[in-house]
Amino acid sequence: MSQNFRHTEILDIARRDGRVTVEGLAEHFGVTHQTIRRDLSDLAEAGRLERVHGGAVLPSGTTNIGYEERRSLNTGAKAAIARKCAAQVPNNISLFLNIGTSTEAVARELLHHQNLLVVTNNMNVANILVANPDCEVIVTGGHLRRSDGGLIGNLAADTIRQFKFDLAVIGCSALDRDGDMLDFDIQEVGVSQAILHQSRRTFLVADHSKFSRSAPARIASLAAIETFFTDRPLPADLRQRCEAWHTEVLVARAP
Repeated sequence: MSQNFRHTEILDIARRDGRVTVEGLAEHFGVTHQTIRRDLSDLAEAGRLERVHGGAVLPSGTTNIGYEERRSLNTGAKAAIARKCAAQVPNNISLFLNIGTSTEAVARELLHHQNLLVVTNNMNVANILVANPDCEVIVTGGHLRRSDGGLIGNLAADTIRQFKFDLAVIGCSALDRDGDMLDFDIQEVGVSQAILHQSRRTFLVADHSKFSRSAPARIASLAAIETFFTDRPLPADLRQRCEAWHTEVLVARAP
């Protein structure tokens, strides 16, 4: 069966079952797991599916995929982005890290930084950075979202407004071609907007998969970001917008 016919049938199965697995599709088509992984990657690149651990699901514009699934996606790209971002984070500063698996990857790359004051609304970030004795960690408080350890709501935003950060490193759930950063939870969006407002410098960490996703709530434009760390070059029209906004784009390729 040709690749195009497989793609069409894979999408039909995903619509019928809500999810497809590499193992199940390989058995169904009588091809290797590697062939199916390539098919799923191609469909994800085209925005037709979202990769999850062991397979793929239909993309949703209103509901985020689960935290454990997100953590397993594009791990090489996230690690490369995190290394490049952390290399731009100086010692001896105050820093905010928000909710997301990409910011958690950045936190791991900061374990040898010195004299950092890190404020976060991400319990996972706090647990990672506790291993750095030269890093003081402050957790915002707020409503705990059990699904991913995020702290959201008015209490988190009010805590953030008591600070003026030297630098914020944030993530987002999706990016559109207009250069808008998007998210699923309006309470998280309010917190992210407070972070941007209270920071002297702003970094965004987001891999290429965010361009094939959609989410309903707008955080801000990339015009509000000083440096955008990603793993693939941007489309030409968005790259030109970033140049006009003076948003630097740094590409970190996964090995």
